[in-house]
Amino acid sequence: MNDNDRRENVKATDDGFSAAFEMIVTPVLFGLLGFFIDSRVGTYPVFTLVLGFVVLSYEVWRLWSRYSDDMDAELEARRAGYGREVTS
Repeated sequence: MNDNDRRENVKATDDGFSAAFEMIVTPVLFGLLGFFIDSRVGTYPVFTLVLGFVVLSYEVWRLWSRYSDDMDAELEARRAGYGREVTS
């Protein structure tokens, strides 16, 4: 495995870890914010569930759109390389 392949593997691992971290931590933080609002207002599960669900939905949408854009870019790069001749 050459250095370029290692760099790509490390970048992919970092991207995956950061996406997983965002998928868990961000909805939990907003859920806690909703719990705080619910405790002040007296409407226990309403804000907790709504804020947690909205943020989780946004994170899933963002992850999906980023993945889709990356796959489209990879497809275009592969299509651009099909017409080239490989010489050693």
